[in-house]
Amino acid sequence: MIGRLLRLGAVAAGTATVADRWLASRAGGTAPRPIESIVVIDAPLDRVWDVVTKIEDQPRWMHEMKAVRLLTPPPVGLGTRAEADIRVLGIAVTDPVTITAWEPPRVFSIRHDGTFGGEATIALEPGADGTTTIVRWSENPIPPVLPHLGSLVQRPILAAIFQEDLHRLRRLVEQGG
Repeated sequence: MIGRLLRLGAVAAGTATVADRWLASRAGGTAPRPIESIVVIDAPLDRVWDVVTKIEDQPRWMHEMKAVRLLTPPPVGLGTRAEADIRVLGIAVTDPVTITAWEPPRVFSIRHDGTFGGEATIALEPGADGTTTIVRWSENPIPPVLPHLGSLVQRPILAAIFQEDLHRLRRLVEQGG
């Protein structure tokens, strides 16, 4: 019985490795494509920027982020480092990040430096009349093992989570939080 389970595990691991390599070859050597989310918030650009970039308060709208700590002194900006305690689908990780773009009040990007690699960008643009803000979130979490297959598997789950995070952000900003 144990021998059969070991053989089955070896076949599954081999199949997953082949699938990951095939997906990587289709990607032409590039990273898996990012998850894109969008929301329109009934608030001006500067107000949305203030909420999005208040690092210590991000767990208020990013449900899977349980806590965040700045590792470099204020003010927050290009090169700022932080780490967050993340829990997704029962898996807890510490996610160290570095801010790689800081263009107030429009663009905020980070690089994930921990177990899961990748990059994320939150870009803001004013709505047509200036009283609303369009928030676009591009996130590319890259798993440490089987990155292309893992990205494909996690994509629908994380896309739903990130979109709900943006809806939570919208409620927070629109309610004056």
